[in-house]
Amino acid sequence: MENEILFKDSKEYKLLIIAIIIVLLIVGFVLGNAKGSMEVSIQRIFEVMLNDDGSPERMVVWNIRLPRMILAALAGVNLALAGAVLQGVMNNPLADPGIIGISSGAGLFGIFILVVLPQYQALVPIAAFFGAMLAAVIIYILAWKGGIQPIRVILAGVAVSALFGAGISGTLVFYSDRVHGALTFMNGSLSARSWPEVQTILPYTVIGLVLVIIFSQKLNILILGDDVARGLGLNVEAVRLSFTALAAFLAASAVSVVGLLGFVGLIVPHSIRLLIGNDYRYMFPASALLGAVLVMFSDTFARTILSPTEIPVGIVMAVLGAPFFLYLLRR
Repeated sequence: MENEILFKDSKEYKLLIIAIIIVLLIVGFVLGNAKGSMEVSIQRIFEVMLNDDGSPERMVVWNIRLPRMILAALAGVNLALAGAVLQGVMNNPLADPGIIGISSGAGLFGIFILVVLPQYQALVPIAAFFGAMLAAVIIYILAWKGGIQPIRVILAGVAVSALFGAGISGTLVFYSDRVHGALTFMNGSLSARSWPEVQTILPYTVIGLVLVIIFSQKLNILILGDDVARGLGLNVEAVRLSFTALAAFLAASAVSVVGLLGFVGLIVPHSIRLLIGNDYRYMFPASALLGAVLVMFSDTFARTILSPTEIPVGIVMAVLGAPFFLYLLRR
């Protein structure tokens, strides 16, 4: 028993878990490109990726499925990392961009641009970031009382989420003639997404992933408690604010291209924590990979379960995430 515990705490075990997730990522990528109204064999997938033969399979894989799988992976990475950061910063395993209102803030500002100012659609990622950051600051202020307490974070998050949700509803009521384009955004969907959306989110993913890995040790110190962290020379409030801004940056970039996709940031970091512990040097890369796996598999399921009808991936994530949230809340 003691040897088993030591093995689970070892670097080799953590790297093994990461390797298994990478295998799942490859499987999810291939499956997502193969399955659909047009079945494409694995061999054919790689053939049409490497050679533009003008075939229908090439059109389907290269223009529809491949960018969609890449986008699903990138959105999953961003949302999972945002959830991992928030759970560490707020010392709350229930923290998630969707649950505590950060995604709603990003969604409100994104919806406003899409519906009220559609000619400025290129500004959606920037607007979503400011909305997410505003929500994070409000939650931080409401939850702070001599420190961050988990229950106050949830209560503040629910209130902020309701406030921004009302703003989204109000915007759609006043501009009801433009609602259709916003419905997929509200439900979280990868439908009709292609290479332009991949190009939009990719820089945010790369920057966010590099930053969280570089500064992962600071979050390891922060989760020891404010007093201990200060004793080790950490500027607690500056680090907390910086990580909160980074989480908002990641969540907003995902929301701006796939809409309000919830529960990824809740399910993934908590699952990784159960598997490999709280060391963020391993948690961040493992969460990024598992986030990509979860969204890719969920989107493939949403796209094929009722084929040719497609359901938004956000509905699948809600079906998975709501029971998981209730389980964590009960614990």
